[in-house]
Amino acid sequence: MNFNLPNSVTNLLMNDVKDQRYTATILTVDDEPSILEVMRMRLGSHGYRVLPAANGREALALAKDNIIDLAVIDYKLDGEDGVSLMEKLQVAQPDLPVIILTAYGTIAKAVDAVKRGASNYLTKPFDGEELLQQIAACLEKAVPDRGKSPFETDAGDLPGACARIIARSSLMKAVLAKVARAAVTDANVYIEGESGTGKELIARCLHGLSTRKSGPFIAINCAAIPENLLESELLGYEKGAFTSADRRREGLFARADGGSFFFDEISELSLPMQAKILRILEEREFYPLGGNKKITVDVRIIAASNRNLEKRIQEGLFREDLFYRIHVIPILLPPLRDRKEDILPLAEHFLAEFSEGSGKSIKTIEPAVVRKLMESKWPGNVRELENVMEYAVAMAAGDTITSDLITGPMDEKDTIPSFRDAKETFEKEYLIQLLELSGGNVSQAAKTAGKYRADFYVLLRKHGLDPMDFRDKR
Repeated sequence: MNFNLPNSVTNLLMNDVKDQRYTATILTVDDEPSILEVMRMRLGSHGYRVLPAANGREALALAKDNIIDLAVIDYKLDGEDGVSLMEKLQVAQPDLPVIILTAYGTIAKAVDAVKRGASNYLTKPFDGEELLQQIAACLEKAVPDRGKSPFETDAGDLPGACARIIARSSLMKAVLAKVARAAVTDANVYIEGESGTGKELIARCLHGLSTRKSGPFIAINCAAIPENLLESELLGYEKGAFTSADRRREGLFARADGGSFFFDEISELSLPMQAKILRILEEREFYPLGGNKKITVDVRIIAASNRNLEKRIQEGLFREDLFYRIHVIPILLPPLRDRKEDILPLAEHFLAEFSEGSGKSIKTIEPAVVRKLMESKWPGNVRELENVMEYAVAMAAGDTITSDLITGPMDEKDTIPSFRDAKETFEKEYLIQLLELSGGNVSQAAKTAGKYRADFYVLLRKHGLDPMDFRDKR
């Protein structure tokens, strides 16, 4: 089904969706700023996204928050061993291709680095073209079919949850690219996004693309189950474990064995329950309530929340050790107001779905409705849009969706933003000002803000800002 709209209206409201800018993400680690800058410029000019780090701490912080395609590491860092750093990175991201840079050029050191997991090595000073050739060769060998996302195939070939995801905007295309790359690992994933952005749909899609797709997907909403029942739901219990336990019951963790376990709204767990969950995740074994036989499980953890967990940690409401256990690969879902290119395709999808379900044949939508949909702030995100379209279809008397049928909170024009939204807006504008003043120099901008450079990169990624976009703008 397609909207019957004049091209002028569609062109006015819809932006062109640009292709992804980067072909791969390269982590570069060297304690010489000039070397980092040379690699950033050379690799960046060839379409790579470059994440520079001056030491192992910065490199590990960047690897925690990004999926790295390849790392280029100096053999001799200031006070550190580059090959040992390589091994730590490969624990965090298995099978990570690594090129070692060495000023020594001895066969023994190069062979040792390769034996311990490096893909190749280069002697310093290195030739830029040779570095590019090695990177291309390593990427091709590591991922022969890279660049072919499962989302580029026919929708009929995708798992059901993935086929239901509408993504025309560059923001959502980036999310799906990260989902596809995270799926091939077995690392725990944390999904953050406002209510109604589709966190569980993304989690189910991730499971459907993973090697665990033939196993179960078990989901639990931590905010919906009373705490006194949550432990028994998760662990199960033996007959007689408590007053109403008249039979044995298998817990959700045991049922998820071999598959994925989804903790929705994990931020709502109490601190005592967080401690219990952490122990289970660390040991992968537990006793059912009232039981004396230990149960071992093999599950991948996917967690989600509409709250910022770092802020919850600062407030003393979330355990930092549990955060690091679940926050291996973070995925940030953008609100619908930031992905306007998806609004009309989503509305069209819901219109077709509800029309078919109600036995109606609605094929036309007024241009005024399109403008109304596009101008809304959508505080309830995709879920709100779905409800709005369901109501419109149910109330439509003819074959056209008219403006009077589009009602709800999205009509509120001059509402005051929430404190959280206002803070996010200020934070992004502040970062933009810093980057403009520093000409994209992250070290200078971070120093002005009183932040560590690695922490500053986290903020930039959070708001989708690229320092290279601010180069030479002073």
